[in-house]
Amino acid sequence: MTAEPRVYELNLESDLKNVEAADEMSRRASSTAGFDEDDRQRIEMAVHESLINAIWHGNKNDASKHVWVKFEIFADRLEVRVRDQGNGFDPTNIPNPLAEENLLSISGRGIFLIKSFMDDFRVEKAAGGGTEVTMIKRVVSKPKST
Repeated sequence: MTAEPRVYELNLESDLKNVEAADEMSRRASSTAGFDEDDRQRIEMAVHESLINAIWHGNKNDASKHVWVKFEIFADRLEVRVRDQGNGFDPTNIPNPLAEENLLSISGRGIFLIKSFMDDFRVEKAAGGGTEVTMIKRVVSKPKST
């Protein structure tokens, strides 16, 4: 029998000041899942970037729209879902932030960072509209010292 995951959810207005609440929930969930300090910071940065993208790019900073965040803690991984109410985007059309012409750009690194910090990253159209991003970080067992 597999244990049910621990689940934490937030429903936030599309206002950048609300990113802080998701940051705090990210810290709690990643700590509860047993990640070390480095991985907790990576997870928090990935969630932070995803929330900014959902609010700014997805919902166009429209306070009448919401962003939903769900953290699911499994024995072997943390799954984070962020859903906005925007029109969506094609992740294959995002410019490479490491390309010379993009190095000095003030934006465009969020998804690059998310992919670098998490083990899995998916973008899907959400049922009922909007876009849902799924990020997964696996718990790596450390060998026991003898």
